[in-house]
Amino acid sequence: MLALGRNRGFTLMEMLVTLAVVAIVASLAVPSFQNMIATQRVRSAANDLVVALNFARSEVVKRNRVVTVTPAGTWADGWTVSYVDGGNTITIQTHEALEGVTMAGSTAISYRADGRRNSGNVNIEIVPPAGSGVSKHCIGVSPTGKPESASGAC
Repeated sequence: MLALGRNRGFTLMEMLVTLAVVAIVASLAVPSFQNMIATQRVRSAANDLVVALNFARSEVVKRNRVVTVTPAGTWADGWTVSYVDGGNTITIQTHEALEGVTMAGSTAISYRADGRRNSGNVNIEIVPPAGSGVSKHCIGVSPTGKPESASGAC
């Protein structure tokens, strides 16, 4: 009698069913990942700007000079933190352009030597890509100089 060996591996049908299930699960997961990435980009942009504004306030105390956070065109193009010393502008920090968000507002934010601002409130709105389903984010800077971050429109 011939001994029949046991077949090992998958049949073509089993492999096709498995691939179909994987494709269905992946098609359900991809939009969630895109939404998560857009949300993280908005949060990251907000956090980076708040960190730069707090850094500028700390540099005011350290240097006893007016320190300004200036957008490079728009805030989404990046920004610099600088002060003027003897007529020369000294840049102490730069931030590169942000990817995947736009930011409304192009007003530089200056802090006086006491850490406060000279004028009223400044709002910077961080807008995610259209159709992403992610809400806007608002960075507000009051005359006291403290930056605040909140989800939603300004």
